[in-house]
Amino acid sequence: MKNVLGLRCIKCGQELPALPGVYTCPSCGPKEGILDVEYDYQAIKRETTREELSQGKERSIFRYLPFLPVKPDTPRPHLRVGMSPLYQPAGLRQSLGLSHLYVKDDGQNPTASLKDRASIIAVIKAVEEGAGTIACSSTGNAASSLAGSAAAMGLKTFIFVPGRAPQGKIAQLLIFGANVISVQGSYEDAFSLSAAAIERFGWYNRNAAINPYLVEGKKTVALEIAEQLNWEVPDWVVLSVGDGCTIAGVWKGFKDLYQVGWIDRLPKIAGVQSTGCSPLADAFLENRPWRPAAENTIADSIAVGVPRNPEKALRAVRESGGTMIAVSDEEILDAMRELGRTSGIFGEPAGVTGTAGLKALVKQGVIKPDEKVVSIVTGNGLKDVQNAIKAAGEPIKVEPSLNELLLKLEGRI
Repeated sequence: MKNVLGLRCIKCGQELPALPGVYTCPSCGPKEGILDVEYDYQAIKRETTREELSQGKERSIFRYLPFLPVKPDTPRPHLRVGMSPLYQPAGLRQSLGLSHLYVKDDGQNPTASLKDRASIIAVIKAVEEGAGTIACSSTGNAASSLAGSAAAMGLKTFIFVPGRAPQGKIAQLLIFGANVISVQGSYEDAFSLSAAAIERFGWYNRNAAINPYLVEGKKTVALEIAEQLNWEVPDWVVLSVGDGCTIAGVWKGFKDLYQVGWIDRLPKIAGVQSTGCSPLADAFLENRPWRPAAENTIADSIAVGVPRNPEKALRAVRESGGTMIAVSDEEILDAMRELGRTSGIFGEPAGVTGTAGLKALVKQGVIKPDEKVVSIVTGNGLKDVQNAIKAAGEPIKVEPSLNELLLKLEGRI
């Protein structure tokens, strides 16, 4: 990996080599010693230009290979991850009162979430390190994305999920052949058990808050946004936040592009959580250290009461000059309906939490009507059909009778 200089601890600044088994800072420990991947930006600039990249035929995250911590010759899964569409939904623009609104629909990835970007990097790194088994804990999306990428790569998986994980996500895991351990407790319980099992059996660790390479996959959503906007950076990027890894990746992606001179400014980042589980939003808004929170929200993918990457997440928002906000489950359900009916995009609760937060930030005057905004939808609504029905309502039930149909349709046509 000639483009990678090494790893750096975000707490103490210690520099470490990018070697197998090096995932956290030995001085600061696994909880606080989170590492960043450091790149040789001069080498990247010598290797390619944004014009050459835009002319490339690769239609996945690997079009950005110079910005990724993988060896060019390592085998990759055949799944197409990345290059999800960036829409300009006129109906949603009008509904929210924004002149320049874009929606990045990452529910179009192979297992229907943004987490595919991280998991495909994880399985490649596992192969590079000679691992035959890979494991993680997850509220659902990271789990299904790992199981899918690992199945495509021929790796064995052990997945730890909290008992509340939706059945749609469990079904994906089982179809992909994963060994699914449903932990009858919180996400924190699932994470702790997975960490103990990974250490005991020596499995490759896909947990994004521990493994520094996973953020590098997630950052490709920012690289795509920049390219899809012809390298014109938006004023705001808005997305949901759980563990903190995705928002950290988005910020890292834009900073990478700025370092190589492909963009001339950086966006503000807005992170959105549910009021039922908002440890990072509360810490940011109250300007205090974060504290553990209850996991009481329908947005299961971001129901993380003890986030494992809090400092990277808060750093991303603060460095960007952005903000955080928490929205209620009712606002999230409303965003599911509004996004679907005005744009034809179906997002799961956690996937549309960013849209719900965007609506609130516009109403508060934080985001101005004429600013250019990208809202990232991180997961597809088919992952949580139960809450989709709660948001949209039940179908019209009729007997096979035209007269009854006419009665039921009265006022609708």
